[in-house]
Amino acid sequence: MAPLAKALQRRDAACPGRNRSPSTPLHLLDLPPEIHLLISRQLIYPDALSLRFTNRYFFHLVDTGIRLKIAWLVERRQLRLECPNDRRCDLRSDFRFCQGKVQLLIQWRREHLECESRPGLGCLVYGTKTCVHRHRLPVRIKHWLAVLPASGLWWMSLFLVPLACCWWWMAAAQVVGPYTSPTVSHFQRRLFARAACAS
Repeated sequence: MAPLAKALQRRDAACPGRNRSPSTPLHLLDLPPEIHLLISRQLIYPDALSLRFTNRYFFHLVDTGIRLKIAWLVERRQLRLECPNDRRCDLRSDFRFCQGKVQLLIQWRREHLECESRPGLGCLVYGTKTCVHRHRLPVRIKHWLAVLPASGLWWMSLFLVPLACCWWWMAAAQVVGPYTSPTVSHFQRRLFARAACAS
């Protein structure tokens, strides 16, 4: 049986109430499969992947093959957006392709985090000149929290924790005073005393 016929059978099984009265509104599944194919061929990889995992019918109808993945990566490169490392980019299946950096890039696109990252870029999701969703502060904070471990900057947090502890210790030492702080040695007290006598 042809893949299109199988997809039609799955569509009918997924939507049993397809024969509706004319007064009820139409849904995407009510359109003919030829329209579904035309729509799916106009989508870029992240959108086609989302449509593919909507139900069984679209899973067998929408193609997310190597050509679509390469076209999406080329488009990202032309827009000078971040692309995954070529050594870790496996094009054989959607599961292998969406590991690591690609999964993060798709999430950034979904949350509009790459929109307007350069002047004149606009919204990458809707194709408009400005992005309405870009300037939401909680989403941007969530983005930077996700970037640290994924981009290899997790070591930065290992540097920031001791730095914050040192800053807290110095602030506590200034509040207590140089002579009464328990961490100040005898030698440091003598230096403080000489400096006070000199001034």
